[in-house]
Amino acid sequence: MHRTITDVGARVARALAERITPAVHSYRTPVTVEAHALPGEPAPFAEGVAGAFIPFAVGSEWGRPWGTTWFRFTGTVPAPMLAQADQQRIELLVDLGFGSGGPGFRSEGLAYTAAGTILKAVEPRTAYVPVGGTHGAPIASDGSFEIYLEAASNPRFDGTVSTLGDLDTAGDEPLYRLERAELALREPEVYHLLVEARLLHQLAITTPESDPRHHELRQALDRMVDEIDAGGFDRVATSAPAARAQLAAVLADRARTSAHSISAVGHAHIDSAWLWPVRETIRKCSRTFSNVVALAQEYPEFLFACSSAQQYAWMRDHHPQVWDRITEAVAAGTFIPVGGMWVESDTNLPGGEALVRQFTAGKRFFAEHFGTESREVWLPDSFGYSGSLPQLARLAGFDWFLSQKMSWNSTNPFPHHTFWWEGIDGTRVFTHFPPSDTYSSEFNGQELARSTTNFRENGRATRSLMPFGYGDGGGGPTREMLETARRLADLDGAPRVRIETPEQFFTDAHAEYGEHAPVWSGEMYLEFHRGTYTSQRAMKEGNRRTEHLLHEAELWSATATVRRGAPYPAEQLQRLWEEVLLLQFHDILPGSSIAWVHREARQRYADLTAQLETIIGTALDALAGSGDVPLAFNATPHAHDGVPSHGAAARRRDTTAVEAVASGGEVHLDNGLLGVRIGADGTLASVWDHRAGREVLAGPGNVLWLHPDTPNRFDAWDLDEFYRHSGHALTGVDRLELDTSDPARPEVRITRSDGDSTYVQHLALAAGSMSIECTTEVDWRERERILKVAFPLDVHARESTAETQFGHVQRPTHTNTSWDAAKFEVPAHKWLHVGEPGYGVAVANETTYGHEATRPGPGEAHGAGATTVRLSLLRAPRYPDPQTDQGRHVLRYRLVCGADLPEAIRAGYAAGRPLRERLGSGPVDPLVRLDEGPVLLETVKLADDGSRDLVLRLYESRGGRGRAVLTVAEGVMSEAMVTDLLEREDEQIAALAPLARDGARLTLDLAPFQVVTLRIARPEGART
Repeated sequence: MHRTITDVGARVARALAERITPAVHSYRTPVTVEAHALPGEPAPFAEGVAGAFIPFAVGSEWGRPWGTTWFRFTGTVPAPMLAQADQQRIELLVDLGFGSGGPGFRSEGLAYTAAGTILKAVEPRTAYVPVGGTHGAPIASDGSFEIYLEAASNPRFDGTVSTLGDLDTAGDEPLYRLERAELALREPEVYHLLVEARLLHQLAITTPESDPRHHELRQALDRMVDEIDAGGFDRVATSAPAARAQLAAVLADRARTSAHSISAVGHAHIDSAWLWPVRETIRKCSRTFSNVVALAQEYPEFLFACSSAQQYAWMRDHHPQVWDRITEAVAAGTFIPVGGMWVESDTNLPGGEALVRQFTAGKRFFAEHFGTESREVWLPDSFGYSGSLPQLARLAGFDWFLSQKMSWNSTNPFPHHTFWWEGIDGTRVFTHFPPSDTYSSEFNGQELARSTTNFRENGRATRSLMPFGYGDGGGGPTREMLETARRLADLDGAPRVRIETPEQFFTDAHAEYGEHAPVWSGEMYLEFHRGTYTSQRAMKEGNRRTEHLLHEAELWSATATVRRGAPYPAEQLQRLWEEVLLLQFHDILPGSSIAWVHREARQRYADLTAQLETIIGTALDALAGSGDVPLAFNATPHAHDGVPSHGAAARRRDTTAVEAVASGGEVHLDNGLLGVRIGADGTLASVWDHRAGREVLAGPGNVLWLHPDTPNRFDAWDLDEFYRHSGHALTGVDRLELDTSDPARPEVRITRSDGDSTYVQHLALAAGSMSIECTTEVDWRERERILKVAFPLDVHARESTAETQFGHVQRPTHTNTSWDAAKFEVPAHKWLHVGEPGYGVAVANETTYGHEATRPGPGEAHGAGATTVRLSLLRAPRYPDPQTDQGRHVLRYRLVCGADLPEAIRAGYAAGRPLRERLGSGPVDPLVRLDEGPVLLETVKLADDGSRDLVLRLYESRGGRGRAVLTVAEGVMSEAMVTDLLEREDEQIAALAPLARDGARLTLDLAPFQVVTLRIARPEGART
């Protein structure tokens, strides 16, 4: 009888689902189940199993949201099952109520023996525990066994608004039902039939009908189904060898000579927090890593790549059993530390020094505990990639870069999979994006086909990387994936698959294609997830402020150690850095996690701030000494109000009174440099630059705009362009007041209300200043809205310039191409600048990241030469945290008029690192003076290795060549050298910045945006 292709496909799919899969396990027998629900947080094994266990029936509900239930499974292995144990594995099968979907987003558990030895995790797709044998739960002489399972009832999130994201709102109703707990034998022939038939079925689906291989596969699968005895599961097992025989010929066909080569490595991208809190991530890691080491015992070819030093540290601190197994597996070469970062961080929002510490903290951890050093940056899931990364990666000793997130671009497909990525300074790093477009491959036919047909370097390169294993919520590889990989080693109709290390892949790919690979220059802007520059404002504020505080804590502590012999709090600083680095994870800092995560992060930021302020205060007390001399400590890289950079002196203040007049409902401020008119609606009606003799604004400025914010897909993540289609300016005024209590800095306060929210805007003009200081206080009660502030500027700028790590990036203000139009929301750090020849304006901010800079659109009122800069102040997405940003916020920014790039840079530092004033005995000279110019001294600290050496981080800030001339304080330097970021001597890196010394003076020339680390050895006998 003739069967159509559709008939065969449907026939095979049904056979897989209804006959083969259920027959993988036979001789099923129930076990005894008891349970003990913990009243609070998770507990260690000894405490968890010490509670009172009560009988628990299969089919019963269990698990309040975020709860932990300990299950005890006991029974006796039947004699007939024991008799076959040498050929068929005995397994405890457990279904905690998984439902549909993979691991990581359902209930999950960790299985232990009665003695407390970890066996493996129980999750969807790995819902079994071995009983007996070398690696299973022990079977007593009478056939009895006992297994404990620590089960987590984590809520499921499906993208809809939910109150389950925090303990305070999640309730107590059980979430799950124990669906299965039984002992069974795994039928090896049926199991292998399942693996083979599923693989060939998927290949047949993805192979074109015009290819003869498609019909060969369909015919073999059709014959395979004919051989299956449908009379019952026992008969399926009996007929499985004959069914497998029908597939043997097509499985034996070798791959074509031109077949694409895939380097496969086990992987489990585990978000360090996201739809679960950090405490649950720790348990997810223990489950996944336990599965990994268990699989490695069965499959000697298995290799597993794992990033994030933080997750290893959690195992060391919380799960020593898992940690010991990992260290053994690393030593054996099975478990491969990759990435060399503390966490897989966001890269748009962290500051330059923070990115350095991500690399150095991660690399040092791997070196200390495993004796390894990663050569590849491993960032598969971050939301775009800063153009500063290539240089920092190479300076940290990385040779390669891996990601895949750019495949998510919503407008323009990213054009490469294997290429050279060139940073803003010209440094290049060899880069690969897996063409399967996922970091969680399952080896299914669709992924295999995509890896071949989607590979954009086809015809020029022949290989790609495929990380396989369940990710995001963990789970990792399964035994089915490893069995599939074995069959894909050399199979016609599929790419050749070889399990090997990322290092081997990159080495081979570079040797094959590196010299001819294309180049992508500059940032890799993700055309997606633009809302993450603004969501959860407290994350942005906490990050920026703790970064500044860490800079100050290191600077002043190092200075106090060298100048006064005060102790340097190295261990505490390292611990605080690690906490900040964790909070920069790509679902915490971007604001895309559940309420619990962000509540804890706010608490951590508050605690970090308190600890850092204490460290800073202690250091400043030591430096200031006793006395009544007014001192200002300057932590910026610029001299400020008579105070030297990185030192302290008396501050010079301009106390000239600023003209302030209220008339006709308006307010006029004038300090001789700027004339400012604030209209009756509270907006900036005019800003006149007296020096340039020109108007700064092209329309009302500092205007608050409220827009609907309802993205199509991911609430907290996305900001879709159509938000601009509607919205309104907040121009209603409840109260407008002029405060002249400080004549040298008069301030105007404008109070507004709109809907359920209230807004208080402050505008101040200080004597001698070219900046208008703006503060916006908001009691935010909106839902699904975005708040922006707009400055239409009378400046014809074809591009904007935004600060990024150790430099800046320029982006078009026009929309000539789809690539230009896609950048309608962009990240910037402390400042964004727009200019025309001879004149520019900057907007500097304290804690804001989301920006836009645009030319007037059709029908807009501003002149043709205008450029509008807007800052994104607040959002109100409802998923995954329905209470995002509700409450009070204070946002500060300033309009810097007549500013060139150096002035924009200076304003950005001044906004975030204000002078600290206190009384003392006299001035404090900097440890190092750097001549004013394009090269800035960003970091001053003591060496990470515990020595007395001083470490400096400098960078060229303007995008041109720059000479740095440093004068080191007397008695501080015995010798100096240029190092890598880990403060190690490196001849190649030193050759990029030749260092000349003349006594206490050091001179070196920097290329555009070049970052240089200097290590200054201190003389013997110097203070410690």
